Amino acid sequence: MQQYKRPEAIKRMNELAGSRKPFLFIIDYKQQYSLIEEVSRIDSTCCRYNFNGVENVDTSTGRYNGQIDWNFTPMALEDYQKAFDIVKRNILAGNSYLANLTCKVPVSTDLTLEDVFRYSKALYKLWLKDKLVCFSPEIFVRIENGEIRSFPMKGTIDATLPDAEKQLMADAKEAAEHATIVDLIRNDLSMVAERVRVARYRYCDRLETNKGPIFQTSSEICGILPPDYPSHIGEIIFRLLPAGSITGAPKPKTMAIIEEAENYERGFYTGIMGYCDGENLDSAVMIRFLEQEGDRLYYKAGGGITSKSDLQSEYNEMIQKIYVPIY
Repeated sequence: MQQYKRPEAIKRMNELAGSRKPFLFIIDYKQQYSLIEEVSRIDSTCCRYNFNGVENVDTSTGRYNGQIDWNFTPMALEDYQKAFDIVKRNILAGNSYLANLTCKVPVSTDLTLEDVFRYSKALYKLWLKDKLVCFSPEIFVRIENGEIRSFPMKGTIDATLPDAEKQLMADAKEAAEHATIVDLIRNDLSMVAERVRVARYRYCDRLETNKGPIFQTSSEICGILPPDYPSHIGEIIFRLLPAGSITGAPKPKTMAIIEEAENYERGFYTGIMGYCDGENLDSAVMIRFLEQEGDRLYYKAGGGITSKSDLQSEYNEMIQKIYVPIY
């Protein structure tokens, strides 16, 4: 796939959508590098995708019949606390209301990246040969018939706990975190659309994983784009980046805090990936992410930190998210 820097990526997306040519796009967290290619030119031996049923390989019959060997070593709680304390200190100082803190965790498994792509059950899946696999449950934005919609996802709990869904919905910290993100995304959409509104607030989805089911909460926010939006699709998408759910609020200052706290480069993790047919667009936030470096595999995971966050709870949530949706 062709790689572009930000200005060229915006121009290329505008050109392809403006001429109604279907294309795939993958944009990294810092929007420094983007992979953009016409669908007709994508080599399925190097790049495979299934975005909500739009796919270049058939994975509908894929089912893993073996027992998964899945082991990982998260950073020690003491090391996580160093990053957590940086974030919490800035929040208490008023520099941020919410910050998404993530980690890079070594993983060993008998699954290949291609196996994970083929057998994972996820709304959005992407495989780049010898580089990464992403199996994301989180929509970034959808554009359909001139309407743009976003579905920020914030709030996670083990679904096997007694009254788990009720616990999650009643959790004051999770509620505050979710409200902050909804407000941020509403403001983001207002930069590119009119008549922005919250269509659904804080609803619960159940997700299956190789470690058991979890509940996650999302909201739906929508707005109306201008009539000529296809020829400006690049500007629209990049104006909304990075995704609020994986940065925090306010975005610029929170990104600086994240840079200080995290001791690795996110790369494509927490960027976005998507498909555009020239008029309609569907995209996902690149969470649930496994990356290959040489002969090693690393899983990148994290969660939102607020003034109400508890160290042990956030550490446990980060570990809970290190899974593959193969079951």
